[in-house]
Amino acid sequence: MDSEALRKYSALHPKPAGLTLQYGTAGFRTKAEQLDHIVFRMGLLAILRSKAVTATIGIMVTASHNPEEDNGVKLVDPLGEMLHPSWEEYATQLANAEEQELQKVITEICQKAAVNLHKDASVFIGRDTRPSSKKLSQSVIDGVQVLGGQYHDYGLVTTPQLHYMVCCQNTQGQYGKATLEGYYEKLSKAFRELIKQSRCSGEYQRHLKIDCANGIGALKLSEMKPYFPQEVLIHIYNDGTKEKLNHLCGADFVKVHQKPPGGLDMKPNERCCSFDGDADRIVYYYKDTAGHFHLIDGDKIATLISIFLKELLAKVKQNFKMAVVQTAYANGNSTRYLQETLKVPVHCVKTGVKHLHHKAQEFDVGVYFEANGHGTVLFSKAAETKIRQLVKEEKDDEKRDAAKMLENMIDLINQTVGDAVSDMLVIEAILALKGLTVQQWDALYNDLPNRLLKVQVADRRVIDTTDAERRALTPPGLQEKIDALVKKYKLSRAFVRPSGTEDVVRIYAEADTQENADALAHEVSLAVFHLAGGKGAPPQP
Repeated sequence: MDSEALRKYSALHPKPAGLTLQYGTAGFRTKAEQLDHIVFRMGLLAILRSKAVTATIGIMVTASHNPEEDNGVKLVDPLGEMLHPSWEEYATQLANAEEQELQKVITEICQKAAVNLHKDASVFIGRDTRPSSKKLSQSVIDGVQVLGGQYHDYGLVTTPQLHYMVCCQNTQGQYGKATLEGYYEKLSKAFRELIKQSRCSGEYQRHLKIDCANGIGALKLSEMKPYFPQEVLIHIYNDGTKEKLNHLCGADFVKVHQKPPGGLDMKPNERCCSFDGDADRIVYYYKDTAGHFHLIDGDKIATLISIFLKELLAKVKQNFKMAVVQTAYANGNSTRYLQETLKVPVHCVKTGVKHLHHKAQEFDVGVYFEANGHGTVLFSKAAETKIRQLVKEEKDDEKRDAAKMLENMIDLINQTVGDAVSDMLVIEAILALKGLTVQQWDALYNDLPNRLLKVQVADRRVIDTTDAERRALTPPGLQEKIDALVKKYKLSRAFVRPSGTEDVVRIYAEADTQENADALAHEVSLAVFHLAGGKGAPPQP
C-alpha cells in the first residue's frame, strides 16, 4: 500500500468534522455534499473486498427513491447480491475514521478479513442521473486507483443492471454478457419467447403507461425499446427532461400516498406502473370507471407470479419446493390467499431485502417481494439444471412446453436483485399468457385496510422485537398493551419496530375497515409514545 498516495488523495476528499454515518441495507445515504469522503473510501473498500474474495465487486452511486439533493453509495458482492454483513461493519469503520487513522483502519480490515494486498482487484462502477452522481463516481475511481485496482465505469445504469453485470462477470458469462446490450438481449429474447405462446387478447392489453420517477429507468427503458416485440406498446412518462427526480412521482410516492403520480394522465382501466428512482422497485395501478384509484403493490405482484409458477411447476411434475417470503408489512389478506387458496407455503422474515433474499435461497423456487414493490424470484441451481434438461429431453409435449416457459422465466427474471424492468416484463408476460386484465388481477383478493404511522422517540433502541419483528420484547408492557388493543377490532393485527435510520418507531395496523385500522394505529402510537419515551406532543388522531 502506497501510504504517500493514500495521504495525498485522502486530503483531496476530506471528512467533515463530527460527521458519522452508518452502512445499512441501502448502503450510505445522506445529503450529496456530505458524501465525497465516503465514496472515495468505498472505492478503497471495494478493492479490499475484491482482493479478499478474488472477484469483481460493484459500486453503485445512487440514493434510490430519496430526494434529488441526496445521494448514496452501496457495494455489490460477487454474485450480484448485497454486501456481506460482516463487511458492512468495515464500511462503517472506514467511513468514520479520522484522516490520520485511515491507513491503520485499512491495515486492521486486512488483518481481520485476511486480505492479501498483492492480489489483483477489479471493480464495476455505475451511477444514477442525480446532478451529484458523476462527480461522486469520479471520487470512487480515485479510491480504486490509490490501491492499484482495475475498474470499469459503466456510467449511467439502473442499480439492478450493475448487480447483473457483476454477476455475469463473476460467473464467467454463464449468467449472461456483462454489457448493457447483453442485458437487453437476454431479457427481450426470453420475453419474446414467452409471449409467443399467449392467446392474442386485443390491442388494449398491450398498452402500458410507465412513470419512470424522472430517473435512470426512463433512459434505460428508451434504450431497450428497439429490443421489444412490436405488440408491446410502452409509453414513458416522467422521463427526467422536465421535472426533478422522485418529485411527486415514482413507486415510493404512489405506494405511500396511494394516489397516481404527477405527470401521468390516467384514463379509466388503463394499466399503469411506476418505477422508483434507481429502477429496483415497481408498483402497478389503475383507475376504475368511478374514478377510484387502485394500487397493486408488491404483495399482489408476488401473488400473480406465484399463481403462474405454481401452475407450470404442477405441469412439469417435479418435486420442486416453492415458497413465498414476506415481511410483517405484507397485507394479511395476501398471506391468507397464498396459504389458503393457492396452498403455497409463506415465510415471514425481518424487514430488509437481504433477509428476504437469504430466506428465498432455501427453496427450489423462492418468490420474495416487499409490499413497496422490491422483489424477485430465485431458482436453485438444481431446479434450473433440471428445467433446462427437461426442455432438451422431455418427450411429453405438455411437460416440455411448461419446462420451456419456466426456462424463459428463469432468463427473464433478474435473480440478483429486485429489478423494475425485469419485473415489469414478467408481469406483462403473465397477464398476456393468462389473458388477465389489470382489474381481474386486482380482484384476486381485497387488501385489508391498513395504516402506517411513526412516533418520534428519544432513543429507538428501547424497542426490541422478535418473531420477524411482529412482537415487541421491550419496553415491558408494550406488547401486552398492543395485544389488548388488537382484540378490540375484527381481522386486525398491529406491530411496532424501530426505524433502521432515525429515532422513530414505525407502527403498522390493519383491520376490517379503514376507520378501525386508523383507530388501532393511533391507539398503538399512543402506547408507544407513553411506554417507549416519546418526544414532543403525544400523537393526535
